[in-house]
Amino acid sequence: MHKVLHVGPDTCSVVYKLLKEEETEAWGVEPYDIEDAEATCKSLVHKGIVRVADIKFPLPYRPKSFSLVIVSDALDYLSPRYLNKTLPELTRVASDGLVVFTGYPGNQRAKVAELSKFGRPAKMRGSSWWVRFFLQNSLEENEGAIKKFEQAASKGSYHPACQVFHLKPYQ
Repeated sequence: MHKVLHVGPDTCSVVYKLLKEEETEAWGVEPYDIEDAEATCKSLVHKGIVRVADIKFPLPYRPKSFSLVIVSDALDYLSPRYLNKTLPELTRVASDGLVVFTGYPGNQRAKVAELSKFGRPAKMRGSSWWVRFFLQNSLEENEGAIKKFEQAASKGSYHPACQVFHLKPYQ
């Protein structure tokens, strides 16, 4: 059984899809208000499968609660001050690894109308910035996971429109 935690916007749709996978238990943290969300999302929140929470604060999970933690489009909006708290916290709850999806520099995704939802414009950082940041937080890239991802992506002709980092959990 794989226990997966997804953190980021659209968590409800990701968790809903993961729940349909065999041998997968999925949970989520939606860092933004779900006032305009669909009924399916509100149902997942009501059942406690998805939480609406500010990721700048400690997560309400025990260490190594999830096999995999997937973070998409959530870290780009945090200042380094909050990243220094949030990333170790996300890693704390992962037992097998952490996958981080971030934007590319120069690729501004949030529209002006969405700034009130996110609170600040996204800070698109390059891969060298992220690698240095991961090292400063004692996080190593997971070479085995990177190779598997690249093989699967090439078979499906998948070219991510974002940066993808596979990290090892804290030991």
